[in-house]
Amino acid sequence: MQFEMETKESDINYMRRCLQLAANGLGRTYPNPLVGCVIVKDGKVLSEGYHQQYGGWHAERNAILNYRSRKLNSDSSLSPELRNATLYVNLEPCSHYGKTPPCADLIVESGIKRVVCCNDDPNPLVAGRGFAKLEAAGIEVVRHLLEDEGRELNRRFFTFMEKRRPYIILKWAESADGYMAPDAKGSYWISDAHQTRMSHRLRATEAAILVGSQTYLDDRPQLTPRHYAGRQPLRIVLDRRGRLEGLPEGWLRLRCQTLGEVMDELFERKVQSLIVEGGRQILDAFIAEGLYDEVVVFRGKTAYGAGLRAPKIPECRNVSLF
Repeated sequence: MQFEMETKESDINYMRRCLQLAANGLGRTYPNPLVGCVIVKDGKVLSEGYHQQYGGWHAERNAILNYRSRKLNSDSSLSPELRNATLYVNLEPCSHYGKTPPCADLIVESGIKRVVCCNDDPNPLVAGRGFAKLEAAGIEVVRHLLEDEGRELNRRFFTFMEKRRPYIILKWAESADGYMAPDAKGSYWISDAHQTRMSHRLRATEAAILVGSQTYLDDRPQLTPRHYAGRQPLRIVLDRRGRLEGLPEGWLRLRCQTLGEVMDELFERKVQSLIVEGGRQILDAFIAEGLYDEVVVFRGKTAYGAGLRAPKIPECRNVSLF
């Protein structure tokens, strides 16, 4: 049974705090979603937590253990304050054993009386079972609070689960007059130092980055977040014609002949998000097949006058121009 009740302003505020906490895990939880948790009783926040990295404790367990740790340090006996408290979490608590034990079981054991949640978990291993376990234990469950905001935060996770492919970001740099490269031979640089740092920050927050074989041969790109402190994404080169050999460590070569095959391969590898940073040809291929969820364009200050035209920005709900 799902309890229906009037949404309180305080519920909305605590859920927004969950989403804020969850965002702290961006780039470190793949392939898991971003989840935050707040535990409240009598208008007082007892504890908070979020999923910090893949393989670590989930948000609910972190919040409960954070609370218990503080109580043990301040009092020799565990206070029963968690009993009858409300737990806010932006994704349905898990009900299965994976890298960690089920969060739903711990919530039940803790005596929490009410759970307010943002999104149902589309993962078939959860998919309503977490809520069912809580309700079977007599816990009041309120669902779908700030549902759209929760989906936006976890857009990578929901895209991966529902479309069986990574969340795809098309990214390129173009001159002030819309060229990816000038006519003249030789080295050139479109982005300034600030834009480069922003680009590397994007790399550090996504799971993988892809270029085509021609871009790899022409530029030998590093594709590292060296100007931003963060994790190294999986580097992928699409080599349909088998032109590459002996790639450096940390690179994945795909011989897939179609983008559909690429999507299937990345889904099997649990790659939840992908930056397409290739040349014009591979960007055009993704655009033609509608394989994009976000577009990021870094526009330089210099006009080239002629050269290789940048793609026309496709119609997309999420476009960022820098």
